[in-house]
Amino acid sequence: MRRVVVTGIGALTPIGNSVEAFAEGLKNGISGAAPITRFDAGLFKTRFACELKDFQVGDFLDRRLVRRLDPYAHYAMISVAEAMENAGMDLEKIDLDKAGVVWGSGIGGFATIESEISEFAQGDGTPRFNPFLIPKLIADIAAGQISITYGFRGPNFATVSACASSTHAIGTSLDLIRLGRADIMITGGSEASVVGTGIGGFNAMKALSTRNDSPETASRPFDKDRDGFVLGEGAGAIILEEYEHAKKRGAHILAELVGYAATADAHHMTAPHPEGLGARNVMKLALQDAKMNPEELDYVNVHGTSTPLGDIAETKAIQKVFGDSAYKLNISSTKSMTGHLLGAAGAIEAIAGVLAIRDQFVPPTINHFTDDPEIDAKLNLTFNETQERSVKSVLSNTFGFGGHNSSVIFRAFED
Repeated sequence: MRRVVVTGIGALTPIGNSVEAFAEGLKNGISGAAPITRFDAGLFKTRFACELKDFQVGDFLDRRLVRRLDPYAHYAMISVAEAMENAGMDLEKIDLDKAGVVWGSGIGGFATIESEISEFAQGDGTPRFNPFLIPKLIADIAAGQISITYGFRGPNFATVSACASSTHAIGTSLDLIRLGRADIMITGGSEASVVGTGIGGFNAMKALSTRNDSPETASRPFDKDRDGFVLGEGAGAIILEEYEHAKKRGAHILAELVGYAATADAHHMTAPHPEGLGARNVMKLALQDAKMNPEELDYVNVHGTSTPLGDIAETKAIQKVFGDSAYKLNISSTKSMTGHLLGAAGAIEAIAGVLAIRDQFVPPTINHFTDDPEIDAKLNLTFNETQERSVKSVLSNTFGFGGHNSSVIFRAFED
């Protein structure tokens, strides 16, 4: 099959509003968690989140477009603009019929849904709704607006699989290029769920940390005292391109995307399989797709949400798949810094993997204080400090409610 390379990346995250700022945040182990500023969270069990910092959408987008799109789509457009600039794409020199978009979001227009229903409920019963309500809330409008903006007329759709959404988008884009259905794909994901309904809903599930006295240390994957994830927001965009196409236009290649797999736990609505069966299968299949042996992998960016069950299941799965090689790997959860971006998590974590290859470092799992006796202490979970090392290959995991599992593998590009 045709080779697929990464020629552009864009990031809008709680620890940096650009790729380079995100890279610095990762290297410095910055926590993006802080008290919520978006709304009054005083009565909620969780009163903090990983919000975007020093961000004004009007600095990036035309005000007319801002009014017509939900924040999740704002974030998508901003990250894609950076990725396209990073890729040095000249739209007049590519076949727009062979250029497509697959974009992931777990929920879509959450803020729009909340505000419109709230206004209707508080009104006099007269059905007054924003004429942009439907296009603002649907989870595919980001993909549609990206294609409209850049004129991409190839495959165009959204993937919705909870927290696995953007990894499924990346993997699907990989396959579309491999099979010759496209030469260039814009892919990734975005989420804007730091709203009252988002915090309240996840609180009701007991999924969020309630460490209100210390938000910056609340996301603590693999720590004995972890008590849930921290909700994040933002977007990550990746430009994937067929190798010969990229070479012909003189593109700078950041990495090669060599493996993808998707599986299901078929176990429970929200809980992972206790032995990590689906996670085990998806990593094994991704390695097979990449034609790699377990010992060839350097770094696993884990799903690692900081939940009591999930972190244990994922480390068990890694040990099953990698055997003795599991102890030679670096493993880390960048959610300890960014929080959990739900449908956008896979995109920004894939970008973290590309940056690890580009800059030869492994970002840390911050906020580790106490070892969990149920997690093998011999695993290198890259606690608290960035590690500089040779990174030639990275596997990124994302797992979603409903039992959705997806993994992608990036490798240092070699001609």
